[in-house]
Amino acid sequence: MSELAQVLRPLLPMHDPRALVDVSTGDDAAVYLLDSDNSALPGGRALVVTLDFFTPMVDDALDFGRIAAANALSDIYAMGARPLFALNLLGFPRKLLHEGLVEDIMRGGAEVTQQAGIAVLGGHSIDDPEPKYGLVVVGEVARDQLITIASARAGDRLVLTKALGTGIITTALKNDVAEPAVVEAAIGSMTKLNASASEAMQTIGVHAATDVTGFGLLGHLRNLLRASGCAATIDAASVPMLPGALELARQGEVPGGSHRNLTDLADDVTWADQVDEATRLLLCDAQTSGGLLISVAADRCDALCAELTRRGDGATVIGTVADPPSSGGTGHISVS
Repeated sequence: MSELAQVLRPLLPMHDPRALVDVSTGDDAAVYLLDSDNSALPGGRALVVTLDFFTPMVDDALDFGRIAAANALSDIYAMGARPLFALNLLGFPRKLLHEGLVEDIMRGGAEVTQQAGIAVLGGHSIDDPEPKYGLVVVGEVARDQLITIASARAGDRLVLTKALGTGIITTALKNDVAEPAVVEAAIGSMTKLNASASEAMQTIGVHAATDVTGFGLLGHLRNLLRASGCAATIDAASVPMLPGALELARQGEVPGGSHRNLTDLADDVTWADQVDEATRLLLCDAQTSGGLLISVAADRCDALCAELTRRGDGATVIGTVADPPSSGGTGHISVS
């Protein structure tokens, strides 16, 4: 995360009153206000725009396309927005174009965008020695329904909608040591849209949210806490983990990104002695198409969990937002 901050430093925020969310906030997507007098969308209609793409993390091209599309859509859902349409982003070796792999990747992406109820209206491709695929996604939200990372409050409960471990399991898959059932569960998690979880947030009303991806659970939580001026406590034993993930972590099947996340968080996380190294790595595991991490008022937590469960999503209370220590510590996380 610190390395990325160095890269993004030259990208100065735009001083545009319509830019509700820009690069300065560390949020999931850019948000731009289109108008402020649309009676159908109280507070004004805003566009929510994101893009995401990456290299394959699974063997099957169709699954890769499905995962990449679900991952890109997740940023829209994390902000409580509704996707409108998407554009394909593809890098692929020209010499392999006749293998049928590109068609499978695109078909996988199309399956997920159709599930999301949107069309892919175009895109761009380049000759690339390493395959890459993802989407630009454009969505919309009423300004007064926008959910960002900046409004968590002390006393809020933290709710997680998907289990952790996709980074560790896909690393084990690359090393041919992951059991088929373990891989299947991970793929099922990565291809599940966060659409219904986003709708649950809007139905109940929450303070803040983010999706859990490359910075891992604790990295994305730290972003949320810093933006909100808060700290948090996490109960490690309550955090859901995908089948086989903890065992694989103990065997050393951990991606480099997860190790870097753990190192980057060293000054901001206090670990209880009983939290072992494998669990620490899982809490920092670089996720692909992870769940939503939601900060909700304590008196609405039960209602949110019930609504998530009714819609078929995960709903695990993993911790509490707190005031920062008097000596500072905004963004600090205590894990017991």
